[in-house]
Amino acid sequence: MRTVGIIAEFNPFHKGHQYILEKAKAHTDCQRAMVVMSGSFVQRGEPAFFRQMDKGKMCPP
Repeated sequence: MRTVGIIAEFNPFHKGHQYILEKAKAHTDCQRAMVVMSGSFVQRGEPAFFRQMDKGKMCPP
């Protein structure tokens, strides 16, 4: 099973992010995506809207 990797913040996760995941999987002919997300702080140094575990639960399986 092939997997596409994505680096993202998803702060917070929304339908546009869902679109990106679906298009990345379709473009690479992969069945799943692995996302590496930012932690408690975003790239600009600001606190994230949600905790790490909560952000992960918002993403679809």
